[in-house]
Amino acid sequence: MSHIRQYFQFLVKIWCLSWEGSWRFYLWMGFLSLISLIGVHAWAEQLVEGLQTTGMTNQVSWGAYIANFTFLVGVAAAAVMLVIPAYVYKIESMHEVVLFGELMAIAVITMCLLFVTVDLGRPDRFLHLMPPFGRMNWPISMLSWDVIVLNGYLILNLHICGYLLYMKYLGRTPSKKFYIPFVFVAIFWAISIHTVTAFLYVGLAGRPFWNHPIVAPRFLASAFAAGPALLILTFQIIRRVTGFWIGNEPLQLLRRITTIALLISLFLLGCELFVEFYSGTYHSVSAKYLWFGLHGHDRLVPWIWTALGLNVFALCVLISPGANRLWLLDAACIALIVGIWIEKGMGLIVPGFIPTPLGQIVEYQPSWNETFICLGIWAFGILMYSWMLHVAIPIMNGELKAGPNEAIPENP
Repeated sequence: MSHIRQYFQFLVKIWCLSWEGSWRFYLWMGFLSLISLIGVHAWAEQLVEGLQTTGMTNQVSWGAYIANFTFLVGVAAAAVMLVIPAYVYKIESMHEVVLFGELMAIAVITMCLLFVTVDLGRPDRFLHLMPPFGRMNWPISMLSWDVIVLNGYLILNLHICGYLLYMKYLGRTPSKKFYIPFVFVAIFWAISIHTVTAFLYVGLAGRPFWNHPIVAPRFLASAFAAGPALLILTFQIIRRVTGFWIGNEPLQLLRRITTIALLISLFLLGCELFVEFYSGTYHSVSAKYLWFGLHGHDRLVPWIWTALGLNVFALCVLISPGANRLWLLDAACIALIVGIWIEKGMGLIVPGFIPTPLGQIVEYQPSWNETFICLGIWAFGILMYSWMLHVAIPIMNGELKAGPNEAIPENP
């Protein structure tokens, strides 16, 4: 009972801490809450009117929701780029930031699940996956694999972060048997979530734009470029806003990881473009639409060339000595994140539906209602991550800890 009371006191302190902060904290959280509520209102309209409030059609049935989902799965998987240096190669400077990456993975996976929920149109359709209401069709269905790996990765990170923070609060040394095995499972699980997501598209033989074996390695390479780039920006914000000092060593290590991953991603993109355009078969029609337009339809052409330009700019900066300047590194990271979001989101999902198997060309553009829902989910994810940092940093600094009357001696 004493352990239960102690854990309850821990939760109460976290609840109280959640409401403490400066006016800047309240302004930031209030702003994110407002955007989230706008997204909830837009989703309520979608629930009433149906998916006709979006820009999706019978011909293009996946759009901004699945584009964001695909990008964010990669960001969640990129947390492994902190875990491997910290726990496999024992780089001490990475131990102080690895928890931030895992907390980000929790927020991002939650966003992924929300994007899938709004894309379904009706959340009750999830019952089709849940016995006894429906059948999950595991292991035949790739969708059932995706449900398992996403929720499994979320549970793994919740356990690791929760256990480490609770032990820090108690002032105890974490028992390795309670978290190290889960850390190594999470390493392989992180790779699986993006691989399975890629297989969702690759397995659709009727969509030749996706039906390509190079999609999975491209997914991983782009994820390990965009994810660390986002972490570089996040770590700098943390040390400027919260006062929790993060040295330059983790930033430079993440910069090297980002550079190598971006090189591989662009190389794989070049390989894919060669295959698509050198043979010039009918299977190249979707790629032609994306890169050059098709029969006067060219809505995505400016976007994909912008994405390529941003990625090339980011690579040139990252491999140059000038990237040692943080402002230039930040510019490269922002360009890279936007470029990969375009290429891996709208540049991957939409062209797979154009033209249809019957040869129809129906272009897609997100509606305002759809855009507000996307912004609401992004705001909620950032709100969730901000709250987790607001609670976790005082625990890591030792500012929030168990009082003398709460301490329970460790078991011998």
